[in-house]
Amino acid sequence: MSSSWERPKLKIEKTKSEKIGDVIGYTVYFGSIALMIFMWNSLPDKVPAHYNALGEVDRWGSKTELLILPVIGALVGGLMQVIERFPHIHNYPERLNKENAREFYLASRKLTNQLKNIIFIIFALISFESIAVALDWGSPFGKWFLPILIVSVTIPIIYGFIKQRKIL
Repeated sequence: MSSSWERPKLKIEKTKSEKIGDVIGYTVYFGSIALMIFMWNSLPDKVPAHYNALGEVDRWGSKTELLILPVIGALVGGLMQVIERFPHIHNYPERLNKENAREFYLASRKLTNQLKNIIFIIFALISFESIAVALDWGSPFGKWFLPILIVSVTIPIIYGFIKQRKIL
């Protein structure tokens, strides 16, 4: 790529899958916040604050610590939302050119969108797990949470890289 070539800033409408992903991600995220608000007065003073790799609670903390989860989710998800809007600044291989820029941008934006929504869902699930354990509803995910998290993040990344490799 020539150093004098400037990446075009293209207006690419969101795809149906991106819109559906946003609806799911935001609904689950805001649903977990609604659950937290609804259950707040029922929560005990001490709630799970940290889990080990087996999904076991290894630290208990004040229920106000639960507020950290939606805040971090909002910060990370919000940052991903901003990054998603500017695909021309993403990292691309040398073969990016005017002819394939649209395809590269769309693939990169879709990956960013998927990861953003996965992040929203992950923070929602951590909140739900902590509320469930604190209220003696059991541990819905337990030892499966970490493998589910790893797979849910890794699969879109691998798929996204494979898709980009096919772009000529």
